Amino acid sequence: MNHTHYELTPQKQSSRRSWHRTLTARLVWVCGAAALLVLPALYVPLVQEQLGQRAEPEAAAQTATVTGAPSSQATTSLLDEQEALADLYAQVAPSVVNIQVLSRGVALALPGFDDEGGPYLESQGSGFIYDDLGHIVTNNHVVEDAESVLVVFSNGFWADAEVVAVDTQADLAVIKVTPPAGMEWRPLTIEDADTLRVGHTVIAIGNPFGLDGTMTTGVVSALGRGLPVGDADLARYTLPDVIQTEAAINPGNSGGPLLDLYGRVVGVNFAIRSQVGWNAGVGFAIPVSIVHRVVPALISEGHYAYAYLGLSGLTITSRVAAALYLPPNQLGVYVAEVIPGGPSADAGIKGGDELVRAGVGVEYVRGGDVVVAIEEQPVRRFEDLVSFLVTKAEPGQTVRLTILRDGESQDVPVILGERPTETARAAPSTPQDDGIDAREAIAIALEAAQEADMLTGEVIEKLAYPEEISSVSVWVVDLNTENERVVAVVDAETGEVLELTLQ
Repeated sequence: MNHTHYELTPQKQSSRRSWHRTLTARLVWVCGAAALLVLPALYVPLVQEQLGQRAEPEAAAQTATVTGAPSSQATTSLLDEQEALADLYAQVAPSVVNIQVLSRGVALALPGFDDEGGPYLESQGSGFIYDDLGHIVTNNHVVEDAESVLVVFSNGFWADAEVVAVDTQADLAVIKVTPPAGMEWRPLTIEDADTLRVGHTVIAIGNPFGLDGTMTTGVVSALGRGLPVGDADLARYTLPDVIQTEAAINPGNSGGPLLDLYGRVVGVNFAIRSQVGWNAGVGFAIPVSIVHRVVPALISEGHYAYAYLGLSGLTITSRVAAALYLPPNQLGVYVAEVIPGGPSADAGIKGGDELVRAGVGVEYVRGGDVVVAIEEQPVRRFEDLVSFLVTKAEPGQTVRLTILRDGESQDVPVILGERPTETARAAPSTPQDDGIDAREAIAIALEAAQEADMLTGEVIEKLAYPEEISSVSVWVVDLNTENERVVAVVDAETGEVLELTLQ
């Protein structure tokens, strides 16, 4: 069983001071329709050393082998490109900062730790100078639960910072410092709009693995990705329009800028897709369309108000269309649930009402509306709907949804509400209990692995993260010893172990 990870990208390390204690177990809270793991990308060198998982150094730059005399034109072109990148780095690097955070770690089933607090942890991430008022932009997960924040500048100066405001749904945060005396303060220019195209060259600057001022380059490999973000204990929503790039992004890059060839910010680096914990050629950045909306609101209001439809839906695929008796190649968003008392419910949008099974463990609720446009903008995927709400709408605005109901098209006006900070749920179609939490899932997985004689050594790391596999909510639990890794899939409602593998 091979799990793909999405990892957020600051770096966290246990302090070597005696009053710090090493964290050897982590509880990971994640939600994702594609069974993907989203981790705070915090670098843990001491923990990794103990687990035999020390991060590899960044790959050395490849050196081209010249088999023949290069043409003068080719050499000139390469030299021009080289000098342009060097000039760009000299221009923007002083505006990129190292953010060092002291916070409480999570203590999970470890001797000597209670549920009230874990060891002190030092974490590192990146950020960039936003304006002339001392504001710095970074990721929420870089400064989350911070007890103190220190900003270190490229010239070696430093300053204590206060957290102005955070937004868990966009994974953005604003901190503020008093610029050190004698320092040249250089806010970065943020691109006005999403001008990127797949194939454009982008540059990431940050502090991967604590290596200050590191620059990497690559191309935009995809646009319009949707990734789940937010607090798993409160509310998780899809972050739309995410930029995917092959520019190397590693733990410690979180909060740093993604730049175009003009040195303008086009995104804020925040996550990687990896099975090993560091760069695997796929990194992600928050687009400027979201930065432009969220950051000013965090500075002026302390929060950003998201528009809210109050429905739960899914992108129509061939499998969904077949299960719900929809026409072939019907694109749009199927409305599975409508939140009682929410904007969509008040407008008369209809959710599903007939439970159907499309295979073992796969269930759908048939009979809901299909959203095909919002304000005359086509909706082909769920991400299209979310993107409009996040970047083009606001609470109190009336929008027109174009829906299909029983094959007939109709326009429905909906007065948007404000997205709740806690997850609102429609009444379930079938009776459900409260299910099991992460700690219970870990305990069940540990007992099953021991009964199967899969663990011969002491378990030194336990991770649990929620996923949805074939529409079934499960906990995927990783149990690690020095030499073994056991992965268990536990039904989140019944506690049944659905799969148990030794890797």
